[in-house]
Amino acid sequence: MENYKFINGSVTSPLGFTANGVCAGIKAYTNAAAGIADEPIEGVKSGKRDLAMIYCEKQCNAAAIFTKNLVKSDTIYVTQKHLANGKAQAVIVNSGNANACNPDGCEKAEQMCALAAEALKVAEDDVIVASTGVIGQALPIEPIKKGVAELKKILSRDGGTNAAEAIMTTDTVKKEWAVQLTLDGKTVTIGGIAKGSGMIHINMGTTLSFVTTDAAISAVMLKEALAEAADVSYNMVSVDGDTSTNDTLAIMASGLAGNTEITEKNGDYYKFTEALTAAFKSVAKKLAADGEGATKLVICKVNGAADTAAARTIAKSVICSSLVKAAMFGADANCGRILCAVGYSGAEVSANKIDVAYRSAKGEISVCRDGFGLAFDEDKAKQILLEKEIEIIINLGDGSGEAEAYGCDLTYDYVKINGDYRT
Repeated sequence: MENYKFINGSVTSPLGFTANGVCAGIKAYTNAAAGIADEPIEGVKSGKRDLAMIYCEKQCNAAAIFTKNLVKSDTIYVTQKHLANGKAQAVIVNSGNANACNPDGCEKAEQMCALAAEALKVAEDDVIVASTGVIGQALPIEPIKKGVAELKKILSRDGGTNAAEAIMTTDTVKKEWAVQLTLDGKTVTIGGIAKGSGMIHINMGTTLSFVTTDAAISAVMLKEALAEAADVSYNMVSVDGDTSTNDTLAIMASGLAGNTEITEKNGDYYKFTEALTAAFKSVAKKLAADGEGATKLVICKVNGAADTAAARTIAKSVICSSLVKAAMFGADANCGRILCAVGYSGAEVSANKIDVAYRSAKGEISVCRDGFGLAFDEDKAKQILLEKEIEIIINLGDGSGEAEAYGCDLTYDYVKINGDYRT
């Protein structure tokens, strides 16, 4: 029985949190400074919200995990430094400019924290900072300074959705969520916002995600829960095989729900982690489905692997295959592409035991049994693969290991979007 339920909400649903997002015109300022476009600097607006702030009325226990890319935005180094004591009270984040690979990146990230800290009357090292957008272009501080002043006036319990919009880049839909559960007889809420559409690959990738909770839980246990939940959700997503420089997944816990603080891996810890994992998996599917140019969510479910590690390796290999992704776009039930991706995954498999099937709202069809392709109804297969959500079911017959990974199809529009992303 599930110990949690999804509710309508966002990053401001837990007790103690407010947020909002504003249009500061960061991308337009960036492009004008780089000579890419001729937009006027004064008063320019980008047309969408691009600066967000999240604030808690009290200092929180906090934790975060970051990109595995060795080339990182300076926002990550600054946030890592600020979270060294396991405490935070606010988040400042912009879209439109990644503040990565810039000689003054650290200075700009610290300036963002200073601006937020001054506005909110909190310590600078209690501010989490993040950026997303174009890499290698100087981050303009002037629009951020003006935006922070505006944000200070409009932070509210209703501002979570605006904050979710402000962190979007090529996303076509906002990603926000909230779940509730009972811990120690108290109602606990976890809420969050996320962004991600392209440059997304296993171990995160241009995913910014900010999570809040009113649970009382130590920073050490927050970090453990965050890692466990991300390992089977965010880290099982791939859109295009590129891992970003800016990935940040951060969580703050206000403790205002009043439950006994979780300081060890007890029953309440596992309940909390279960709810967090369910929420992250729902976000992982949204991230994959909203991949740049994507028309379909593709979920690879592997079972019968020698162990969980093998299952995860194989599921990732299939979901990352450009040939598999292209076949899903064309609704082509080509089992050879699946078998090929299984075979080069690096996991040990018995090739003569592999079964493959496709499943969607239109039904299920087997296309491979014991490693050999089957004759099947091509029209039925086509109808199954034309749906918006497709499952690739792989049974390996080698053991009890299972896993699932999340991806999307590869379309013409992916190339169009990224062919002129900077300009």
